[in-house]
Amino acid sequence: MRAFFRRIRRRQRTNGATTCYRSAAYRPLWPSQVRQQEFRPTRIGRRGLDPQEVQEFLDRVAGDLAAMYDALAQSRHETDRIKDALRRWQSEQAMRRNEHRCYR
Repeated sequence: MRAFFRRIRRRQRTNGATTCYRSAAYRPLWPSQVRQQEFRPTRIGRRGLDPQEVQEFLDRVAGDLAAMYDALAQSRHETDRIKDALRRWQSEQAMRRNEHRCYR
């Protein structure tokens, strides 16, 4: 999955289409990073959060991120498929137009 997003980022850079205004240093958050995140325990005498609740929340966020990345990948795949179909159709139309002009 990471390789897929690297290819997408490279393709966006080479196309010159800059739709993202984040700096090049920005790295997206991956579901595995959320799941593996650990927090330091609170000091004695200080209030803290229930580690189990924090972990459940992180798992939920990681699941949502994974679903979002899957939907994004499917959307991009569908967009590429539609673009290819449009290019083929346009090529066919151009060829028909050229054939029609040659027979006049």
